[in-house]
Amino acid sequence: MRVRSVLSTAALLLGVAAAPALLGATASPAAADASPSASPSDDDGGDGAPTQAGTSFRTATEVEQGVDATANGSTGDYLYWSFPADAGQRPTVKATVKLPEASRPSASQTWQIDVYDGLRRRQACQYGAQTRTAAADAASVELACTLRTVRAWSEPWADDPLPGTYYIRLTAVGLGAGDLGQPVGAEVRVDSKDIGGSAAVDGSLAEPLVPGVATTSEKADSDEESGSASAALSSLEPDDGWTSGWWSDRWVWTGIGGVLAALAGIGGYALTRGNGRPRRVPPGA
Repeated sequence: MRVRSVLSTAALLLGVAAAPALLGATASPAAADASPSASPSDDDGGDGAPTQAGTSFRTATEVEQGVDATANGSTGDYLYWSFPADAGQRPTVKATVKLPEASRPSASQTWQIDVYDGLRRRQACQYGAQTRTAAADAASVELACTLRTVRAWSEPWADDPLPGTYYIRLTAVGLGAGDLGQPVGAEVRVDSKDIGGSAAVDGSLAEPLVPGVATTSEKADSDEESGSASAALSSLEPDDGWTSGWWSDRWVWTGIGGVLAALAGIGGYALTRGNGRPRRVPPGA
């Protein structure tokens, strides 16, 4: 009876302890997996899809994840876009270069896509065709770069991807003089996969690596007094704010592991403590 009572109490504790974790697991991933939507701007035509690219880091065109950005340019130009990436995401950048028939090169062209973080450090591609050569009669060339998972915190000497703004640079390399200035079209898209608790770390940045965010925060008080506005160089951020991935399935498995350990301790105690009655000693022993 006592063992049955102990096991019943343990089962009740398991249900009470696991309920909040399971509720959080069903609610939070749904919010984390929601892809951000782009807001219309004056130079986008109103549909939220940028139709031009910048020519440097400072003039990079902002693009939301999940949106197809297009631009027209010329061979030899550097085309720049920027996008936000938060902790726990693994971004994949895809680019398609369209070569009009009238401007097909006389020889093969090599196109390359590079991704830089908010500190303008070039990030290595985990996999994907980052550089590809288009044949002389090719109508288009497709490139891809999947970054490492963005970490919430890292050592100062490390080159890990961190939350903030990321830059895309698309250009042709090794061109001859005769192939410079030929019109081309480009299409860029960024999608991310939510990795979850397996990429969680014990730490976070004070501020995301967004160019201009520190200057903006320092000048906020003086701007309010003077009536002027100070804009960051990059204004895009995740819908639910930076470091939105604080919740992950790591919390669920940690809670379940703690409850199972408590149940194992209770069960072991109930099985080894005996029936609780003192042993009787025979008379004359």
